Amino acid sequence: QVQLVESGGGLVQPGGSLRLSCAASGSIFSISDMAWYRQAPGKQRELVAIIASGTSGSTNYADSVKGRFTISRDNIKKSVDLQMNNLKPEDTAVYYCHHQYYNVYGPGTQVTVSS
Repeated sequence: QVQLVESGGGLVQPGGSLRLSCAASGSIFSISDMAWYRQAPGKQRELVAIIASGTSGSTNYADSVKGRFTISRDNIKKSVDLQMNNLKPEDTAVYYCHHQYYNVYGPGTQVTVSS
């Protein structure tokens, strides 16, 4: 099995940046796609970004974050990051790391974008 722990959330002004990190335990990491999801109050959880397993590391993003967010992974450290730039109030949500192989989410980290 796997455990995920997110970090890096907080309060930031519109236009600011945050970098979220997710640390994974367990033996299976490099062969699993990894993703970031988010859930705003009163809304369904949505996929923000996903990065493929293996050496290709291909990525996909929700249209709402393309050009502003970047997902990356380090298979040695078993971590996946989400760099978020030019943040907007509508990015406010709890952000969750997701391990595709085990279909496991972390506990989440709160991101609040407000002036």
